[in-house]
Amino acid sequence: MKEKVQKKASSNTVYGLGIIGALIYYISHATSFWMGLLGVVKAIVWPAFLVYELLKFLGAS
Repeated sequence: MKEKVQKKASSNTVYGLGIIGALIYYISHATSFWMGLLGVVKAIVWPAFLVYELLKFLGAS
C-alpha cells in the first residue's frame, strides 16, 4: 500500500505560525477576559483583515 505525502504544506505552516503569533500578541495586550476572547477570534481570522486592508490600500473596488 502506497502512502500519499502532501508536498505543498508550506502555506499551512505559515498560517499556523501566524495564528500562534497573533494569539500571543492579542492575548498579551488584552485588558480583560472578553478582550482576550476577542483576540482569539481575531487571531483565527487575521488573514481576512489582512486581505481587506491590502485591497483597500490598493484601491480595489
